[in-house]
Amino acid sequence: MASAFTHAFVGLALGKVCVSTPVPRRFWILAALCPALPDIDFIGFYLGIAYGSPLGHRGFTHSLLFAWLAGFAVATLAFSKERFTARWFWTWVFFCMITATHGALDAMTNGGMGVGFYIPFSQERYFFPWTPIEVSPLSPRAFFSAWGVRVMASELLWVWLPLCVVIAGVHVYRNRVAPRT
Repeated sequence: MASAFTHAFVGLALGKVCVSTPVPRRFWILAALCPALPDIDFIGFYLGIAYGSPLGHRGFTHSLLFAWLAGFAVATLAFSKERFTARWFWTWVFFCMITATHGALDAMTNGGMGVGFYIPFSQERYFFPWTPIEVSPLSPRAFFSAWGVRVMASELLWVWLPLCVVIAGVHVYRNRVAPRT
């Protein structure tokens, strides 16, 4: 998996790119939490659920269906005053998208059993053809080791740096190329 720090950063970065109007604080909190949410499946390790099970690590909670459901739940529960408006719909799409980035990042790592993007419809797990991100240790203790340093260096290079460039480009575009009237 990519680290929880990086998953949260992706949600916040995509929020900065996709949202140009003021939003409530809960939007930003949820934008950091939703991309990390799929790793709630770690509980399965303590419940005896096998890693390769559909409910195991990188299983259902990493699926596109889960992202769709999570986005719907967040839009419905946290933004209920806008329910079923165009703004609510785009909020749902946004939270669905950022939750789905979790599986996409994990499919770019160099370890694990792959990601069950289509669970429960297919039990197959996938990696992308290009896997430049060092897989993160599952143990928080192991994260603070040489392995953790390699993970953070990998994530800084392949995720944080490109997203910072995109954010800067969007900022320049919004403020210099297409300023508001």
